[in-house]
Amino acid sequence: MNAMHTKSAFLFERIRRVLREGRYLPGQHIEPLALAREFKTSVTPVRYALHQLAGADLIEMHPRGGFHVPMLFESALEGRYAWLERLLLDAIDGGSAARTAAELPAAPDPTAIPDAAWALFNAIADATDYEELCTALKRTNDQLAPVRHAKHALLDDAHDELSALYRHWAARDVASLKAGVRAYHQRRIAMVPRIVSHLSQKRAKTH
Repeated sequence: MNAMHTKSAFLFERIRRVLREGRYLPGQHIEPLALAREFKTSVTPVRYALHQLAGADLIEMHPRGGFHVPMLFESALEGRYAWLERLLLDAIDGGSAARTAAELPAAPDPTAIPDAAWALFNAIADATDYEELCTALKRTNDQLAPVRHAKHALLDDAHDELSALYRHWAARDVASLKAGVRAYHQRRIAMVPRIVSHLSQKRAKTH
């Protein structure tokens, strides 16, 4: 691997983490020069990494508008939630005691609920025996991370909701975990119009 690809691979992971942590809102423009300054590098490897992230559907590339975090409208967001639910249920069914997933704390951090949800869903992905399922789940989990951060204020009981999922995961209570995962995503699917409206308002405030 040449130096450019090595640098771009490093930047791919760094920028993916920035997206996962919710620094950019859905629909927000991503400026390559700003990222190059932040990571103390030139713009070329940053652009290369951004193209890779676009290939993973984590960002969008507009011919005249540059790079943006995807702005999911109602049908797309509903479909994304339903797809993540399906992947999680399949991964729970396909989990193996022979695979060790990342250890999670006993309860989610109440100050970092979006990140805690991401961590739980990634742990479920890591526990499956099916590599392609793990990859698809992690990708969808990453795609929804900016939405989780942006809409977090809409849910005042998110900590209690996620704490129950953490308990089921720690106990390896498959039936309760699956029921909780279904309820978690069906609740958000029902909220999609409200979530999209909230995201649009937040985006408008950044312009």
